[in-house]
Amino acid sequence: MPTPERTSLAAIVAAARELLEAGGPAAVTMQAVAARVGVRAPSLYKRVRDRDALLALVAEATADDLTARFAASGSSLAALGRAYREFAHEHPEGFRLLFAGDAAADRMGLAVQPVLQAAREAVGGEHALDAARLLTAWATGFVSMELAGAFRMGGDIDQAFEYGLERIIAAIDPGR
Repeated sequence: MPTPERTSLAAIVAAARELLEAGGPAAVTMQAVAARVGVRAPSLYKRVRDRDALLALVAEATADDLTARFAASGSSLAALGRAYREFAHEHPEGFRLLFAGDAAADRMGLAVQPVLQAAREAVGGEHALDAARLLTAWATGFVSMELAGAFRMGGDIDQAFEYGLERIIAAIDPGR
């Protein structure tokens, strides 16, 4: 009789995501993940080829969570921008991982569909991609700087985000 499975791929990915958020990418080792799910490290290789493959699975799961967050946030550019920032604050290391390589590129293509649709509604089809990229690039830059502690001149960061979001949306859709 075969040995019963002691863990699942979903549990492995969840454990890796917890380790990532707790200690950054360096904390995601096969040994640490194995300990977290209650198996020995060699057992992980039945499900995951290596650490790089594990990080790719973590990035994909993070992108899937971002997709769900966008779907639940509403369809306005402002709601999507706020959801993006909230997601980054809740999962800062996962957020960074999304932009660390192409591991989640296909999943990110799905995640941004609500932003693209909101941009399409704001500016029409011809410039929807440009508008979505503008909003996403600004929000990514703002949030990346925020997470890195780069805003050191005082002031209310939440207010600054809202100010910038309002200005970006006004530039994208001046008639709103």
